[in-house]
Amino acid sequence: MNSGETTLPINSAAQQGWLDGFLCVYQRDLRTALRRPADTLTAVVFFVMVVSLFPLGVGPESALLRTMAPGVVWVAALLACTLPQARLFADDLQDGTLEQLLLSTHPLPMMVLGKIAAHWCGSVLLLVLVSPLLALQFDLSASATSVLLLTLLLGTPVLSLVGAIGAALTLGLRGGGVLMSLLTLPLVIPVLIFGSGAVEAHNAGLGVGGHFSLLGALLLLSLFAAPLVTSAALRISME
Repeated sequence: MNSGETTLPINSAAQQGWLDGFLCVYQRDLRTALRRPADTLTAVVFFVMVVSLFPLGVGPESALLRTMAPGVVWVAALLACTLPQARLFADDLQDGTLEQLLLSTHPLPMMVLGKIAAHWCGSVLLLVLVSPLLALQFDLSASATSVLLLTLLLGTPVLSLVGAIGAALTLGLRGGGVLMSLLTLPLVIPVLIFGSGAVEAHNAGLGVGGHFSLLGALLLLSLFAAPLVTSAALRISME
């Protein structure tokens, strides 16, 4: 077997732990993402353009901009996250790495979780970090911007986890990106509601603890269920 970034060891006595498969895949995919920054920059540029168009179209009315800011940022983030997800498993399918993952002695859900974590860190995290700068266009206060940033940090991993399920189900299908969006977007609507609702509640002087609790619960549920469901979907797609 040739060594390289597209190959993974199948039987290695030193890598039999549960976390070893996760770390191996995570490090490999993160290095690959850093060597191909075009995908990350495409998502970020799309996010910036979509968010920036609304203040230009609506006008300089501060009260209106503050009201619409949470929903605009969250919708743009949701759409931007789906751009690189269509290729989450496609490249591995083409070069044969996916077959190695399925044959590996490591737990497949942990390796899938490693790929999702690398996708989030390599493609989505920069998008989240840019959001406070974009919030300035909507005249959000510093505290409201902090709430928005925290909701994105809690909610965008859920988008990546749920999106991985859609990417696995549509693997190898023509027009899979569109079908993946149709499958996953309805599932992440609660994240959109609670994420934007937290900022709106803060602006109204209400507590945001409930929104953060619900986002955290969705994240924990996704962390447990998404790798298992994605693994099953990958096995079905490869049959």
